Amino acid sequence: MIGTVLITICVLISNLLHAVWRTLVCEWVGLVARHEQRGPSFKELMEEFSPRQLAVKQLKRQFLDALQANDSLEVMKILHTGELEIDTVLEVDDPSMLLASYKQGYWLPGYTLDKSWATGIHVCVMYNAVETALVLIQEGAAINRKPNGKTPLHVACEASNADCVALLLAHRAKVNGLSLSGHTPLHYCITSQSVACAKLLLCEGAKVNMPSDNNEADTPLHAAARFGVPELVALYLANGADVNSVNSLQETPLMTACFWAFDAKEQFYSEDHHLVCRILLDNQADPNLREEDNKTALHKAAWNCDHVLMQMLLEAGANTRAVDINGCAPIQYLLKVTDVRPMAIPELCYQALLNHNAARIYPPQFHKACYDCTKAVEVMVNSYERLKPTNKWSAAIPDDCYKRHKDFYDSLFAVCSNTPRSLLHLSRCAIRASLGEVCQRGVAQLPLPPPMKRYLLLEPEGILY
Repeated sequence: MIGTVLITICVLISNLLHAVWRTLVCEWVGLVARHEQRGPSFKELMEEFSPRQLAVKQLKRQFLDALQANDSLEVMKILHTGELEIDTVLEVDDPSMLLASYKQGYWLPGYTLDKSWATGIHVCVMYNAVETALVLIQEGAAINRKPNGKTPLHVACEASNADCVALLLAHRAKVNGLSLSGHTPLHYCITSQSVACAKLLLCEGAKVNMPSDNNEADTPLHAAARFGVPELVALYLANGADVNSVNSLQETPLMTACFWAFDAKEQFYSEDHHLVCRILLDNQADPNLREEDNKTALHKAAWNCDHVLMQMLLEAGANTRAVDINGCAPIQYLLKVTDVRPMAIPELCYQALLNHNAARIYPPQFHKACYDCTKAVEVMVNSYERLKPTNKWSAAIPDDCYKRHKDFYDSLFAVCSNTPRSLLHLSRCAIRASLGEVCQRGVAQLPLPPPMKRYLLLEPEGILY
């Protein structure tokens, strides 16, 4: 019985394998036959162009050259030959993708094309050829087409060509039309040079609170905040932009500006982004709103180790004890990045947080607090009345670092013992505890000399006692 079953199974397997083999052989034979019967190659087709086709190709080249040179007379001459349609699609060199717009997911990140498709009027606004653009419009050129994803108005705004924007709007260009990526012309105003373009759009009814039709759902205010253009931010707010509008990630423009204020590649902090945040806060932006991961704007400023923004947010009422989805407060994000922000002044960040009632760093974590940034360590140590040393502290300090900061670390290990700190330090701790949440403002109002106020606010001195 078992033998019969095994024989049956073997026969079935043999038949299946034979069927698969026949299928593969047939497909291979078909491919060979199709290869042998294929038509002429692309090169062969090019060689077989008729004289008329070659003439049209040459005419397109002349047309493109005339558009780029703003030679309206030559453009008129070519159009009047009747050999070329006014809305003929041209292939244009476009390494910066000024003419192109694609839906999300169409291209890999960082992948760009060298050429784009465009009509004549697209080329005109790309090169700010206003006279030639007017000629094309008068001859009946379509002004809302998007052969490569953008209308001429999108291109004019991104190129910051205000004269072209005015011309297109005067001839009924769609002021709120969407590019293939889901952006309005107002979203493409992202430089200080494009402020004039934005003003023209707003005068013609551009929707200042219209989100992009894509996964981000950013408003024009988000775009201006991301690129750090204070003039645009002020303009949008003056025209009714919602200062606390949120995108698909629940991020406000304030959060966006705080995050992009630090250029990680160039390692510098943008004063324009700082000014954007100042404008937003002055217009009642809420610093305690949370995005989808429960981070606030202060979390993002702390991640950048940006003491200017942190102080600005704290003065506006930012909550230093707000925790995100991971249970981390801003001071814990600051602790994570202290040693990878060489342009930052971390001790000022720690001071700002601790002077606004931030939770103190758990003592056994001190060894994580960038041993080479002794001023930051000093601020954190002085936030406690007394500390007990741990073996992890000394083990975390490399020999070369200890030699550079020998005096400081010797004083650290001296005060972190079983003996109490100095009476001066204990008095500081008592005053700070009594002031609590209003420590920063309270110290400023005390009738004390400036050096004593700085001492109360944990200004580092380079040594502990």
